[in-house]
Order: sequence, then structure tokens, then C-alpha cells
Amino acid sequence: MRGQTRRWLFADQLGDHFLDSAEQPVLLVEARSVLARRRFHRQKAHLVLSALRHRAAELGDRAEFARTRTYGEALDTLGAPLTVCHPTSYAAEAFVRRRDEVTVLPPRGFTTSPGEFGAWVRDRGRRRLLLEDFYRDARRRLLVLMDGDDPAGGRWNLDADNRLPPPSGGLDLPPPWAPEEDEIDEEVRHDLDRWERDGEVAFAGRDGPRGFPATRREALRALRHFITHRLPVFGPFQDAMLSSDPHMAHSRLSAAVNLGLLDPMECVRAAEAAYRDGRAPLASVEGYVRQLIGWRDYTWHLYWHFGDDYRNLNRLSAHVPLPAWFAELDADAVEARCLSWALRQVRDTGFTHHIVRLMVLGNYAMQRGFDPLALTDWYHRCFVDGYDWVMVPNVIGMSQHADGGMLATKPYAAGGAYINRMSDFCGPCRYRPTLRTGEDACPYTAGYWWFVSRNEEHLARNPRTARAVHGMRRLPDIEEVRAQESHRDASPP
Repeated sequence: MRGQTRRWLFADQLGDHFLDSAEQPVLLVEARSVLARRRFHRQKAHLVLSALRHRAAELGDRAEFARTRTYGEALDTLGAPLTVCHPTSYAAEAFVRRRDEVTVLPPRGFTTSPGEFGAWVRDRGRRRLLLEDFYRDARRRLLVLMDGDDPAGGRWNLDADNRLPPPSGGLDLPPPWAPEEDEIDEEVRHDLDRWERDGEVAFAGRDGPRGFPATRREALRALRHFITHRLPVFGPFQDAMLSSDPHMAHSRLSAAVNLGLLDPMECVRAAEAAYRDGRAPLASVEGYVRQLIGWRDYTWHLYWHFGDDYRNLNRLSAHVPLPAWFAELDADAVEARCLSWALRQVRDTGFTHHIVRLMVLGNYAMQRGFDPLALTDWYHRCFVDGYDWVMVPNVIGMSQHADGGMLATKPYAAGGAYINRMSDFCGPCRYRPTLRTGEDACPYTAGYWWFVSRNEEHLARNPRTARAVHGMRRLPDIEEVRAQESHRDASPP
């Protein structure tokens, strides 16, 4: 270890790929103020502290493990030079750059470097920064799913093959991998209970067994389980939802990757190997790869490219405060079956897969005009894999269209017909997806047309949404829909 500067690892930089050697000394900091500042989901707090403490135990004498009130206290006590890989939020980056003893290194844990992203942006000129173009560039550059100069199978994007509704009998898969808690988890739970009891912290959601990897060994087991059992059927049903199966064929690896326990490229290579060996079809592998080297890196780079003020954009003038039932995850107060189910998943596990986040939770919030900054904070706090860099572009840009189209070319708004097609929620629900007025009107169907009506001028200028405006103008009962929806209060649907 002689001659090596100690590497400070944030709690989302826990893998060996954030270190320069197997002997490098490490600083880990458990700062209580992080939990005191915001009301995180109880299971998120547990996962992060468990992962941090497990990493300290693994490193042993190589690690200086500081449990302090703030990061500043830990650095003041150490009083030695440090290096740190580029942090993952504007607040953390500003903090480390104010510290004279800290040298900030380029980011790690992503597949495209800032220089490579910058070169891609410059090559675009005045063209939009489209995800599909970024993804194809990454495929070529990283030589992922390529047969020479051409994409494997002759097509870059197999998304059209991956939009099937859920099969009536379910997917018949083994349960997803789950960890076994140990004495470190028990210690974390005891500490969280005590801090909450003493009024030092407050949490959202419910406590429960840890459901996600907290160590490198666990993360590798979860990755192998996904590649073997779930990846082969992931693609076709990745946008489907089933009330009896909250996991479907999704990997549930995002928390491990975002903690730094897995390098995204090792996930990509494992999936590609499954395709090359005939263990998984191309449509499933391509869909998974696109999420990692496409969407994940695209989101990361746009977070920094757009700047910190991006989070404050509100081009649709959505200012409704989050209702208490939504903010507090009160699933039992909600009659709309899909929304109640989604809130229950978040309340009980701190997780839902991406289509539930976008088309049930986010779709409802956008239709109702929830404040996008408050919603971003809610996603960040309530999801175990949520971080600032993840949620700002995903919520402001993709989910709520609050940037007016800088990221996504159209709002992801849909009525009850979409949820009915892609799930089994609607059958037993008291609301009918075909109705937009009356007591049995689906809040998503009515809400969709109310959203189009409120944003008519903006949507009419967009070729991708102008048809919705024309359709709204032809509705014989649009005035009734407007009156019905505008008089709703903050009560749950």
C-alpha cells in the first residue's frame, strides 16, 4: 500500500473497478446526515448501509471506516490526501471539489466516458441527441452484439418484438434470486430502529427482508440467476405487467449496478455470451443490452450535459403538490387497481420494474399535473435503485415531459386501454378502461383526455402528439370530461 493515495469510495462506488489496485487503501464514510436530510424508503436506507458495512468488513485493515455525522467531519478527522472517482450528483461533486485534500478522478462505473460522449455530441451538430443514435454508436465502439460492421441479426433495435402483453398463465419462472440476511443486516436494522425511535431520522415505506445484493458475491449470484432463468424470456414481455408477478423476467440488478457492486459491462458481456452460446434469444439480449449501454449511460451523460438547472424545468406548468396518499404510499386508500398495486409494491419493497414506474405511477402523475420536482424527489427517496443522476432525467425528461421534449420526443401519456392491453389489472377493477365519464370512468382514460385538453397548445405543435389533440377536439363529451376532472380534489382514485 506504500505510495498509494487513499481512495474515498462513496456508497454507490463499492466495486473493485473504483480502485486502482488490490492493495489500495480505502476510505468509507457512513454519514448520518444523509439519512437525516431526506425521508428515504426504509429498505433503501437498509440496503445502502448494509452494502457500505459489508464492504468495510471485506476490506478489513485496508479500509478506514468512518461513522460520523457528516462527510466533512470524516475528512477533517482523517486529515490526509484522498482521491475519489467523480461523484454521481451535483451536490456531492460540489462538495469534493471544495476540499483541497481531495483529487477528483474521471467517473467510473459507466460504459461511455465523458470524452466519448462529448465527441458524439459534437458529431451531432444541431441534430437532436437521440437515444437510438447514441446506442448504435456505443454498440459499434464497444463491439457489443456486432457481426463485423453489422448488428447481430441484421437489426439494431428489436423493440418491436418486445411489446407482448402478459401471457394468461404467467411466465412460469423460478423466483428471482434473493439474499439471506446476516449479522450485519441485523446490526443495520437495529441502528435504523434506534435512530428512528430517537427522532434522528424518519422513513417512508415499510421495513422488510433485504431483497437486493449488498455484496459483490451476492451481486454475481443474482447476475448468474438472471442470465440463466430470466433473460431468455425477458425481451418479449419486458413491457408487460401481472398482478400476481411483480418481477416478471426483469433482472432486478439495477440496485447492484448503481451501488457499484457490478460493472455494467460485465452484465453486458454475460448477456451477449448467453446469446452467442444459444442460451438466450437475440430479442431478449438486445433489449437488456440497450438498457445498460444505451439508456443507463445516456441518462448519466444527459444529467451532466443539461446542467443542474434542468431539474427545475416545468414546461407543462404542472404545480399540483403530491397528494398525501401518493406521497405516503397509502396503497390501501386507492381503488384503481393498477395504481393501488404499484403503490403497494413501492411501499413494501422499494421497487417496481420500469413500465410500472413509467406507465402507471408516472403516467398518473403527469395526467394530474403533479409538480415534477417534487415527484423526482419522491422517486429518488422511495426506490432502492434511485439516485439523483438516475431520477432527474428519467422523471423530468422521460416520465413527466417537463423539459418540453429535450429528452423524449413526446409525453408518455396513455389511457386505460394501454394498461388493459399490457396487464391483468383492469378486469376486476371497479373502473372501466373504456369509460371516460361517470362514476365508473377509468381515472387513466379520463385523465388522459384531461391532460391533452390542459396541454392542447403545446401538444398541437408536436407532430407526434398533434393527432391526440385532433382526437380530443372530436370528442362529443370533452366538456363533460373537463368539468369532471377539473373538479377532482386530491382524494385517491
